[in-house]
Order: sequence, then structure tokens, then C-alpha cells
Amino acid sequence: MPAREAPVPVIGQFSSDPLDALLRPPIDETDEEKAYRLAQESEAKRISQAIDDGIRQERLQRKKAKVVRLLLLGQSESGKSTTLRQFQRIYTPSAFREERILWRSVIQLNLVRSIRIILDAIQDVRRHELQPTSDDEYDDDYPDQRVCLPPHLEALCMQLLPLRHVESLLIAKLVPPNEDEATHLGLHHDGSHSHRQHEIFVRPGMSWKGTMRRYGRPNSIGTVGQETQDESQAVIHECAMEMMALWEDRTVKEILKKRKIRLEESPGFYLNDLERITSPHYLPSEDDVLKARLKTVGVSEYRFQMESGTESGTEWRIIDVGGSRSQRQTWIPFFDDAIIFLAPISGFDQTLVEDRSVNRLEDSVLLWKAICSNKLLAKVDLVLFLNKCDILASKLKSGIRLAKYVRSFGERPNDAETAEKYFRSKFNAIHREHSPIPRKFYGFCTSVTDTTTTMGILASVRDMVVREHLRASRLL
Repeated sequence: MPAREAPVPVIGQFSSDPLDALLRPPIDETDEEKAYRLAQESEAKRISQAIDDGIRQERLQRKKAKVVRLLLLGQSESGKSTTLRQFQRIYTPSAFREERILWRSVIQLNLVRSIRIILDAIQDVRRHELQPTSDDEYDDDYPDQRVCLPPHLEALCMQLLPLRHVESLLIAKLVPPNEDEATHLGLHHDGSHSHRQHEIFVRPGMSWKGTMRRYGRPNSIGTVGQETQDESQAVIHECAMEMMALWEDRTVKEILKKRKIRLEESPGFYLNDLERITSPHYLPSEDDVLKARLKTVGVSEYRFQMESGTESGTEWRIIDVGGSRSQRQTWIPFFDDAIIFLAPISGFDQTLVEDRSVNRLEDSVLLWKAICSNKLLAKVDLVLFLNKCDILASKLKSGIRLAKYVRSFGERPNDAETAEKYFRSKFNAIHREHSPIPRKFYGFCTSVTDTTTTMGILASVRDMVVREHLRASRLL
């Protein structure tokens, strides 16, 4: 077919669009060509319309999708990671159960490091820290003189030396080799928190669970061969009797008490379960996973969907941020639908790891006041967890006087119920006085490692957040 000449513009039909001439049908177009062209244009229009409809439907679905966002805030070791795991355990139970085996190395490291804290503490023991066996064995003139350990403790220290190698193996599993992180603990005489100064950590992008899988661990608890021993568990099993003897020793207990090293109050404490955890075929329980301590730095967003209940299919996005003072500037961009603030009220007699001059309870109060008074958060729902009430009760029952550290507590009865009520009223007063606009106070006394009570609390928080989320979306 001979080439057609470009159509000659007709007077009065001039268009300023430079593509108009190219898109205009040729003037000598036949009926067959016109029919073909119109069919092609119709098909192109249909495809374009289908794409537009798909985009509109996708946007509509995104608007209708239930996405609930929560931000977990609180100082380091306040219980943020445990709260997150409780959400996962309650609302995504299948996924939580399948990942239990991946936590075994973390729990092993927690156990080994507890033993290391004890060993480091008794390696530098002073005369006044040892219980005298008779009146003439104790010399009051030299209470700070270094003394030798009793022979049975010296023997235990030697028998537990292989745990140093186990510690290195476990750190190598969890921490990439390029991380400049301490692999040994150092215990000093300036307080009970020094053992946390060299705590290992993981970053959000490190995917330590993926690392565990690459070490040959199974993805599911139903996988055949999941009970295969690894070197770490084998050594821990061999040292089981020695670890039990060390932890139950009266002299060791006395030294720890005088050093104010309260391992029972720390996350990642498993020394009361040594027989079970040192078993060659140990599989972590759900409670074990909840108690595990693995420090996170930076900001992590965890997404999961409800597996059951009326909110089945709802996507939850929970943001967990580092709690130490050096990481708090990372909190600002992540305020969203609601904030769960965790204040560990059991820390009334403790100081921050990163600043020994700051009381832990005072730090929580100041941080709560700053959040309540922030004008950018005026319309954000704040949920307060007065956490670690079980440890608070244990401390008060042991005879520690709350009024000694919190003078405004006065002459009130030194029991957990009175203390919880007191703290709740104080935090409520700060919330009421410092909020830019009036808002409802949601306050709970919690022990987030206790699943039974925490389940009801998290259900209440879930309902509150979902209700406010729907109201903000004008669906209520």
C-alpha cells in the first residue's frame, strides 16, 4: 500500500495540541480501516478502565482494611519486648509456637550469663562478705581484705570454666562478627547493675531468627529431628549439677545479697529451672520465651494479623523502640494511634544502667510527664502499664520500705496493694494536669510475664484501640 500523505489541516480546525495531527484519523481512511481502528480504541479504553477500576478498588480496600498501630514506650528493661511477645502469643498463637525453638540459644545465653555474674562476683570476695564459721575467724580490723573462697567454691569455679566457651559460641550465633560488642561480663563494686554494661544486643535488620535457622534449627516444632543436641546444650547439660550447686550455695547467696545483686528480679532469669533447662532435649516453653532477655536497639516494626476472634484478619503494627536514654530521640517520628507506656514501679530502689545518678522510678515519672504534656500527642490515646507488680510485691514482702525511697508515700502500709494504688493515683494526676486537652486515663497494674492477667488487660487495650481507630475513621 502506497504511503499516505499527511492530512492537510482544514481552516477552522486548527488545534494547539502538537499530538492532535498524529492522532487524527487519516482523511482517506477506508471503512475497514475505520472499523479496525475503532475496535482497537475500544479495547484500549476497556483495558484502561479496568486498570483504573482496579486502582480504585485497591484504594478502597486499603481504606476499609483494619490496621491498628501501637507504639511501645518505656525505659530499658521496662517490659516492652515481653508485652510484644504477649500480643503475639495471644493473638498469633500458631506462629508463636513455631518460633519457640529459635529462642533456645537466647535462653541458653541468659542462663550462662547469670552463672557468669555469680562467678565474677565471688572471684573478688572480701572478708566481710563471707559468713564466719566461728567467732574467732572474723577480723573486724580488715573487713575489706580479699580472702580465698572456700575449697568447694574454688572447685565449682574451675568446673564451670567451659561455660566461657559456650558463651562465645552463643554470641557468635546471635551477633554478626562485624558488631563491636562485648563478649565477656565485668562485675564491679559500684552496684548491682554493672553486669548489664556489656549486654549483647541485636539490631532490627539483623534478623537473628533467620540466623538461627541457618544454623540448622527447624522452622517448626513439629519438624522431625528438632531435638538434635548442639554443642552448647551438651556442655550446659554436663555442667548442670555444678550450676545447681553454685546457685543453691549459702555462701554465694550471702555474697550476692551483700552486693545487692538480685538476679531474680532481672529478665532472663532461669536459675530456678536449671534441671529442666539443662536437659539434653530442652525445648523452650511459651513462658520461657516470654522471660527471655534479648536487648534490641533502634526501631523495629512488627506486623501480624489476628488469627482468631472477632478481629480475625486485622493487621496489627506494633513499634518497639530502644528504651535507653541514648535511643529516645528515635521515638518522636513513630507516635501513632495509641501508645502503651510501661513504667516498672519495682525499680523504686534502683538506678538506670546508663546513668547511675538517676533513679529508675524518677526517670519513668519524668518521661511520662514529658509524653503527657507533648502538644503533638494531645489526641493520642495513652495507655499506662505500671509493670513488674510481682517484683514490687516480693520486695515489699521481704521488708524493703517503699517510704525510704519515695518519701511522699509516708506512713501508708508497706504492702503491694497500697503501693499500686498510690502509684496509679500519682501517674493519673500527672496525666490529668499535664495533658494539653482532657482525655481518658487508661492505667493498669501489670506483670506482663503473667499470661493469665495480661491476657485480659491486652484484650481491654485491643478493644479500646480498635474502637478509637474506628471512631477516627468515622466508622463509628
